[in-house]
Order: sequence, then C-alpha cells, then structure tokens
Amino acid sequence: MSFNNIIVESVEGITTITFNRPKALNALNSELLAEFAQAVEAVANDEAVRVLVLTGAGGKAFVAGADITELAKLDTLKAKVFINRGLSVINRLTELPIPVIAAVNGFALGGGLEIAMACDFIYASEAAAFGQPEIKLGLIPGYGGTQRLPRIIGAARAKELLYTGRMIKAQEALALGIVNRVTAPEALMAQVMATAREMAGMGRVSLRATKQAVNFGLNVDLATGLRIETDAFALCMASSDAKEGTSAFLEKRKAAFKGGLLQ
Repeated sequence: MSFNNIIVESVEGITTITFNRPKALNALNSELLAEFAQAVEAVANDEAVRVLVLTGAGGKAFVAGADITELAKLDTLKAKVFINRGLSVINRLTELPIPVIAAVNGFALGGGLEIAMACDFIYASEAAAFGQPEIKLGLIPGYGGTQRLPRIIGAARAKELLYTGRMIKAQEALALGIVNRVTAPEALMAQVMATAREMAGMGRVSLRATKQAVNFGLNVDLATGLRIETDAFALCMASSDAKEGTSAFLEKRKAAFKGGLLQ
C-alpha cells in the first residue's frame, strides 16, 4: 500500500503509522485523513498485527493540528463533513481490538492531541508539547477534545486548557495524567517499541477483552462494569491462549500465545 502523507511499516506484529507532512508539521488535511483511515482499517483486518504505534515524521511534530489553509475554506456543511471524517477514524482507534500507542515526539496540538488521546496511552519525548488551541481561532475542538480531555484529567483542569488554548510541556502533561511516560527524544521510539513488543507477546484474545472491558466499563456504573468484566473473563477461558497460559504456568515455562480472534 502506497501513501503520500503517511508511512506504514510492520515488523514482528507491530505496525507503525507515521504522519508524514513534516513541512506542515504533519497537519491534518483531507488527503492525510483519508489515507490514515485506509491504513487503520487495514490494521483492523490483519490478524498478524498485534500492536499499533502512531508517530510523526520530522522530529518537530506528532500532529500540529488541522491544516488551517484547508480549514479556512470550509463552510458549515463542508466543516461538518471534514470533522465527521476525521472523528470517524479517530474513534476507530478506540475500537481496534489491539493496543494503540501514541509516540509523541513534538507538537501534539488540536487534532494531534485528540488523536493521541484516542490511543490507549501516550509516551512522549521531553521535546513534546500538548494543547487544544482552537479557542484562539474562534473555534472549539472537533475531534473529541471537549470530551476525552475532561475524562482524562478532570473537568476543571480540562476547562482551563480548553478556555485558554494554553500549550503545556511533556512533564506537565505527565503530571496531569495525559502522558504515561516521558523520555529523552532519542530514546522515545526504543521505549515505545520495547513496550509494544512486550504487549505483542501477550494473548490476543485477552488483550482485546481487557481493552473492551476498560473502555466499555468507563461509561457505565460499577455494577455494570463488573458484569462486563465477568463476561469477558469467561470468554477468555474459552480461548486457546488461556489454555496455553495456564499450562505454561503449571509447567514452569514461558507461554507461547498463538491464538487469534478468529479461532
């Protein structure tokens, strides 16, 4: 698959999608979003992919937001189409049955932060910066920023960032809980890939069940969430990976998980 605005690479069950418009700080335009949607769908349909990593080319940005030159030309109807297309692929990240890691190596602003927040977690370089600056354009976030950010850091802290459009550095994002880990810029991808390889070695069925239990459980009361977990646990027990994992433990050896979602 050949793309103009992204790079897709797969090694040992880990697929990396790199946003590749470095001269525009990897800003989101219609063509990039269409290619991104196509690549994400290919990942969703490939049983060999166990972890997805997102990052940005050029060293200066993960994604610095929407392409303002394109955004400025939109009328109300075109704006809604533009937002719905982007939101559709961003939401797809949360629906993928595999872990998704955002490796933020520079600016993650506007739609860039919204993409990163839709991933399962974020690793950032010390040079990374985060923010929702849409208010400074007379706009609001359109790819989930007003919804995901309060759920991650709480309403009051999110409102402060959303109302001011303030940009924060990686260490503050870590303290707020937006970011899981901060590394030196040159160490970021090595750390991300080490974690990705660790997760890729786990059972595919149990990874999917864990992701779904957490994501679905966040939007329901505790009792319902516990029922979701119970059902997911029972389904895991029917998988070949559960049999392999328990056998490996009893036999004092490392488990070799080979089960798939279509088994």
